[in-house]
This record gives sequence, structure tokens and C-alpha cells, in this order.
Amino acid sequence: MRSAVVNTLEPGFVLAERYQLERRVASGGMADIWAAEDQVLQRNVALKVMRPDPHHEELFALRFRDEALHSASLNHTNIATLFDYGEDDGVAFLVMELVDGKPLSQIIRENGPLPADQVRSVLGQCALALGVAHEAKVVHRDVKPANILVREDGLVKLTDFGISRALDASGHTRAGDLLGTPSYLSPEQALGRPATGASDLYALGIVGHEMLCGAKPFEKPTPIATAMSHIHEPPPPLPDDVPEDLAGVIEHLLAKDPLERPENARAVAIRLGLADHEIIGLALGLAQAVYGESALEEPIGPDDPTPAEPTATVAVDAALLLED
Repeated sequence: MRSAVVNTLEPGFVLAERYQLERRVASGGMADIWAAEDQVLQRNVALKVMRPDPHHEELFALRFRDEALHSASLNHTNIATLFDYGEDDGVAFLVMELVDGKPLSQIIRENGPLPADQVRSVLGQCALALGVAHEAKVVHRDVKPANILVREDGLVKLTDFGISRALDASGHTRAGDLLGTPSYLSPEQALGRPATGASDLYALGIVGHEMLCGAKPFEKPTPIATAMSHIHEPPPPLPDDVPEDLAGVIEHLLAKDPLERPENARAVAIRLGLADHEIIGLALGLAQAVYGESALEEPIGPDDPTPAEPTATVAVDAALLLED
């Protein structure tokens, strides 16, 4: 039976007697994202509300709680902040920072290949975020442009830990399930092996390659064919004008063998010339490239969100991946 709350989710509805829905900004595989107002603290927030699914409701609920636990353990400038987790009439929801920015996927779609300096900035900030997650023993497992938001001041926020997993946890998956997005899937995940921090780094390399080329390096007619291409095919060559050091980082991240990738995410950030205290300076160049000179003329307020892009999680049966 559908919850009465689900049937009344529309602008103006107050969830849990506190969060007033303003507009739906995105929809994903198991949840909808709403811009809302916290009527207690009088601030704008993002609500991620689980969508009922009679076939996977228990599994989705477990993953939702995992996301809350994992996100709550992470505190970093480049990670979207989780404020709260709750339930209203059986409907689970997360309360998160409302990021006023564009998904990287939209930026690539609108601008095509990005300049090397901007690629360094985005990758470096994402690497810092992943470093914090990995040190907390959390693997993201779905690093992709749609889950990377770029604010108008150039600051990058890694979002959506919906299928993240603690490194020492058994995980909430069915036997044979492969979680992630095929275009950004590591070879080991495509083979049905557990994701590790090195898997996130591979996905980051795919993101970097896409930023430099303006297109996904591995894109086939079907999800299975795409996943298999990560195992068997080399990535297309990068443009000739990509600086040698940046190309070297991308190639290192895209090593088929996880043991041949960089030691950790922080090492990647350092190679890209980025440390925590340098985030804002490098971010400003990206702000100018994406939003123009006006990005530096006025301060950015937290209450002026740009609609986020829908994201989706893809599950593929690993047994099928092994059939060729």
C-alpha cells in the first residue's frame, strides 16, 4: 500500500512537520530530489525522498540508510553535506545541502571539451573528496559527471553516495548484482569483483578523459557491451594539446589493473597541484570558464539553486557480463 505521504508530495506539502517542499529538481533510480525550506532553521535544503517500489522496497530502504550513515561520516568542503535523516509515514528521506551549481555533465554537454586548467581543478577537488571518503573507509561506487556539481564560485561538490559502501561491510546487494553506471565502471567491477577505492579512481579517470574530449571514452549500444569494453579495450587517445603531466595522470587512473593505479586519491590531488588550502584559488578559473566573468563580481548566496540534473543508478547482472 502506498503511503499517504507519497500521494501528497507536491509543492507546498510539509514533510515531517518541518520541511516544506518547493519544487522537484531531479529524479533518480530510487528517489526524487526536492528543493525545500527547513521551517525550523529557516534555510533552503535539498530533500532526497525515497520512491516506493514494491519489488525492491526493503533493499532500497537499506541502501538509503547506508547513504545516510556514510554521508554523515564525511565532512569536507568538496562533499555535499548531509543534515538529517528521517521517516514520515514510512517514507524515508535525507536532508542535504542545496548546492547552487551545475552538474558537470551539463557543463560538458554545453561546452564540449574543457580547458586543461579547469580539468585539473575539477579532478583535484574530486580527488580530495574521495580521499576523505576512502580514509573513512567509504567507497562511492558511482563517480560520474552527473554526481559532480560545480558552484558558480568554482567550488566542486561530490554528491550522491546512494550506492556507496563501507569497505568492511557486506553490502546490501543481491548475488550477481553490479552497481554503478556502465560508462564509468572499473574493469574489476565489470568482472563482478568488489569495488575499492581504486575503482573510484578509475571512474575519476573516465571523468577526466570525458572532460578533455567532450565525450565518454567507453560508450556502446548496450550497458553490457559498455561494461565489457572497460575490460578489453584501451581508452581513445587524448587530444594532442593536453599537457603531458595531465595526460599522465589520466592514463595512470585508467590502468586496467587496480594495483597499477595511483596509491590513493590524495596522491592524485597532489599530482594535480591541489591541496585542501588551495581549493578556492583553482576553483576561480573554472568559475570564469563555466559562468563567465560575472562569477567573480558578486558573492554567491546559498539560496539561489540551479536545478540539478536527474541521475540514475544502473544494475547489471554480472553473470551476463561474463558471457561473451
